[in-house]
Order: sequence, then structure tokens, then C-alpha cells
Amino acid sequence: MIEYFPLSFYSLCLSSKMINFANGLLAEQIFQGIILASAVIGFAYGLIIEQFGWTVYIVLGGFAVSCLLTLPPWPMYRQNPLSWQPALPETTGETLQKPQENLKKKKHK
Repeated sequence: MIEYFPLSFYSLCLSSKMINFANGLLAEQIFQGIILASAVIGFAYGLIIEQFGWTVYIVLGGFAVSCLLTLPPWPMYRQNPLSWQPALPETTGETLQKPQENLKKKKHK
């Protein structure tokens, strides 16, 4: 299925420019922390000045900041690159059948 994607998408997926799994948790925690902090600050500020619109603006601003900090693959998220296993050689014939398919064929005999 990957052969249907453009070459640039394929090279992006295999390059080390993607956030790895270990630092994905860090990005998620930063994202949630900024959203929570902006929600608390926005609620307090909106309650004090009695304008709900400011609460929404502050939460949306926090969302924009958190997206800017966590969505791009910044170098701090790429510190532990993954080492991929080598590709298996292609084989033909019945060796590619799943074990479940072999069991199904045996049951129907």
C-alpha cells in the first residue's frame, strides 16, 4: 500500500525527522499541561471580569501555543531515534498463509 504514496511522503515517514515513541509522551504531556493551564487562567480571568468571551479567547490561545510547541518535530522530540528491523525477503507460495487459514482448511476436511 505504501507504494501508492508519493515519494516525498514515503521519505518523510522513514526519515529521522519524526517524533519517536519515547518523546511522544513528553509532547502529549506538554500539550495537556498548556491546555489545562490556559483553561484555568482563562476561567479565572473570565470570572473576574465577568466576560465569558475572554475565557474562550485564552483557551484558544493556549491551544494554538500548545500546537505550535508539540506538533512540529522539534529536535527535542527526536533525541531517541528508533532502529528499524531489516525488511524480510519476499517469498511466494503457501508459506505466506496465516496460521488461522491453515486451521480453517483442516477443520473442513
